[in-house]
Amino acid sequence: MASMIPYNRYGRLVRQVDPFDLIDEFFNSPQAELPRAFPLDVEDTGDAYVVSAHVPGVTRDDVDVELNDGKLCISVDKKETSEDEGKNWIQKETRSYQATRAVFLKDASTTGLNAKLADGVLTVNVPKQQEKENVTKIAID
Repeated sequence: MASMIPYNRYGRLVRQVDPFDLIDEFFNSPQAELPRAFPLDVEDTGDAYVVSAHVPGVTRDDVDVELNDGKLCISVDKKETSEDEGKNWIQKETRSYQATRAVFLKDASTTGLNAKLADGVLTVNVPKQQEKENVTKIAID
C-alpha cells in the first residue's frame, strides 16, 4: 500500500493537484485580475425608466452617463489617486478599473433626464416619450 502514495525523488510526499482546486483558488484569490462590472437594475415605472447602477467607491468625476438613440451607457473610470502611491500598504484590494454597462430603452426621451449619485448607487431617471394622440381617421371608399 505504501507504494501507492506519491513521493518525489527526494522522498517527500507529493501533493496531488486537482485542476478544479486550482480554478477555485484562482477565482477566490484577491490578487486575481478579473474584469470588473457593476450590477445594473432597470425598473419601468410606467411613465419613466429608473436605472440603478451599484458603483461603490466612485465619485461623480469617475462616472459618465450618455443616452444615444435609446441606448443608455454608464461608464466608470476609477483611477488610483497620487495620495495612495507612497503609503506602506499591508493589504490593498481596491484598484483602478474601467467598466461600461449599457441598456436599450426603446421609448426613452432625451428631455427631462436626471441622475444622482448617493451612497454608492447611481440612479438615472429616463422619462418615456409621450405618444402623439393626433390620430386622423380615414374613411375607406
